[in-house]
Amino acid sequence: MTTRVIEVDPERFDRWMAGFAGRHGTYDAAEEPAPGGVVVSARAADGSTLVATPFEHDPLGVVLVRRGGYAVGLARAGTFTTSKVGTRHVQSRTAAGGWSQQRFARRRGKQADELVDAVVGHARRVLLGDDESPRTGADGIPRGLVVGGDRALVREVLAAPALRALAGLPARELYDLPDPRRDVLETALRRGRAVRVELTETAPGLT
Repeated sequence: MTTRVIEVDPERFDRWMAGFAGRHGTYDAAEEPAPGGVVVSARAADGSTLVATPFEHDPLGVVLVRRGGYAVGLARAGTFTTSKVGTRHVQSRTAAGGWSQQRFARRRGKQADELVDAVVGHARRVLLGDDESPRTGADGIPRGLVVGGDRALVREVLAAPALRALAGLPARELYDLPDPRRDVLETALRRGRAVRVELTETAPGLT
């Protein structure tokens, strides 16, 4: 038996389940309501099983941060309504020792702090609005987050007092994403909205 995780676009999920039945036989399914949608568990005639977990939060915020750049966006119904993508240099580690190493470490720390501050500012404007036109209520601020990039930098950004309105929101974590660019931001949104299917197959089939 093999187990793997597959990300299925919500719009394709019913068709994907039909394909599951075609590959593994008729199945019995159970549905359980959850904060992100309805979790589906199923067992097919050949013994293959799956658990499908959606992430149906809307509006959805995306925050990506790496030492090479950042991307933030607010999406409704799977489409970005506003976003910001940028680059910002944080120096790489150096093999030098002694005073030089300390100097480079201080410079890296300062650059990382500046990156975090910049991303906090952009995320505040994009996800929560500005002082003149703040986003309010369930239809304004995000109901869920997709985060990715550098785990420590993302944690620092979301811990900022300016973003306290985002604290406690359900989050999809995508720390395997590359440096944030526009296409990476779009990928993060697609993967963040996907139904995550944990599939255990007795006889692997096509997806």
